[in-house]
Amino acid sequence: MDNAHESKHFIEDIIDRHNENGRFDSRVKTRFPPEPNGYLHIGHAKSICLNFTVAQKYGGTTNLRFDDTNPTTEETEYVESIKRDVQWLGFDWEGEARYASDYFEELYEAAVKLVKKGVAYVDDSTSEEMAEMKGTPTRPGTNSPYRDRPVEENLRLLEGMKNGEYPEGSRTLRAKIDMASDNMIMRDPVIYRIKRVPHHRTGDTWNIYPMYDLAHCMSDSIENITHSLCTLEFEVHRPLYDWILDQLDYYHPQQIEFARLNLSYTITSKRKLLNLVAAGHVTGWDDPRMPTISGMRRRGYTPAAIREFCDRVGVARRENLIDVALLEFAVRDDLNKTAPRYMAVLDPLKLTITNYPKDKTEWVEVVNNPEDESQGTREMPFSNEIYIEHDDFMEDPPRKYFRLKPGGMVRLKGAYIVQCDEVIKDEYGKPVELKCTYIPESKSGEDTSGLKVKGTLHWVSRKHAIPAQARLYDRLFFEENPTADADRDYMEFFNASSLQVLDTIYVEPALKDAQAGDRMQFLRKGYYCVDPDSTEDKLVFNRTVTLRDGWAKK
Repeated sequence: MDNAHESKHFIEDIIDRHNENGRFDSRVKTRFPPEPNGYLHIGHAKSICLNFTVAQKYGGTTNLRFDDTNPTTEETEYVESIKRDVQWLGFDWEGEARYASDYFEELYEAAVKLVKKGVAYVDDSTSEEMAEMKGTPTRPGTNSPYRDRPVEENLRLLEGMKNGEYPEGSRTLRAKIDMASDNMIMRDPVIYRIKRVPHHRTGDTWNIYPMYDLAHCMSDSIENITHSLCTLEFEVHRPLYDWILDQLDYYHPQQIEFARLNLSYTITSKRKLLNLVAAGHVTGWDDPRMPTISGMRRRGYTPAAIREFCDRVGVARRENLIDVALLEFAVRDDLNKTAPRYMAVLDPLKLTITNYPKDKTEWVEVVNNPEDESQGTREMPFSNEIYIEHDDFMEDPPRKYFRLKPGGMVRLKGAYIVQCDEVIKDEYGKPVELKCTYIPESKSGEDTSGLKVKGTLHWVSRKHAIPAQARLYDRLFFEENPTADADRDYMEFFNASSLQVLDTIYVEPALKDAQAGDRMQFLRKGYYCVDPDSTEDKLVFNRTVTLRDGWAKK
């Protein structure tokens, strides 16, 4: 692979050094190891992109492995959603999906080996007693009274734990390392615990389950992973990763840590996201306001945009808060190139063209995407009654207002120039109809009127328009970093205006057969996506992102 002139991140530098010294025989094999206890979010997207693209760059492969060692919180629903999200992002794992539960027998045998070697013991202490014995970062821990149990007794008790002879929480298996270690993780960590809970794959077979630290390194070793890429919070766990594999004399991958992705105006804690779902603040894991991959997919984000965003963020060793505007920019940039343009009126104001025949329907040609000529053109119906946006008319406008005003002229996109002659108002003084005349010689593409107007408006024909619903999504929190202050509840910053529903908008008839997942730009209004809630009777459109960053002004 000739990438000498490419800019590389520090993980690739480490891989290059391994390839130079022959540590892994120039192999690169990574893994993405999610715990199936929730839906994947944008932080996981970064990890997915990193693991898969690093392997691809070096001609290697990536495993998808589920860290399913805690049956209390894990569900098959989450497994299937994770598979779907990884594939939607554009990645394929090698072979079948793998599970830590595939290795439960080998993990147990490894635990027996550690006991026989005298470096693991069964502890009867309660969790509170263990926490007290562990000490503090400035005070060494104290040994458990069970630390020096004979090997034979430990083996017998461990087998009893496995066979379901003891109550949940009554015993654990701990590694015997160093209760005075500067690294609190190394102070005799628990590596097995009793859980009398059915597992989503193994059922009631097991009464004990391995802790992450044992399952992680062992699974990596069994699968011949070369580079085990983890987020920075696992840096303090690396000595334990190495210790376990060294004690067992197993094949030894290299764990490397990188900074996790923290995104502004949202949260990426699965526990906190679950709280939002459970409390009904959002409609589910795939609510388009959620930073989950399924939520972003439903909102209309593209895989290409998310991959580009992750690439722009880069790979670093230092934690920082990434501005969500960078993600929105990537989405706009991708959709600008790919999304067809349609006309939709979100806040309709009737406009009647008094000198256009009432019974006439004319078809005007409009471009599907000016950024991509290959998308061609389509025809839109034009008639004497149309809808325009309420905010495209103003009775007493400021200077340099180029939309419609009394006596003023604008061009209707793809059609004619019209002039506002009369304003009809309701009892509260709000305009409800504009009476206009059109200039017959001003048709777009055939204009011989000689008139020059600065404003161009989108519109839909009133008798051809399709009523629909629009859901306008905004940022989930109004505080840039809602979890920054540990003394304040992040829900204090929840943006109650993050969803605005417009029950009756009007879209052009070309959208009649739009399907869930279809993406488009509503001219001058933003990028939208058809929601799965759509029915034959009513389409539902989710606003993916506005045409420009409205929060920049705020």
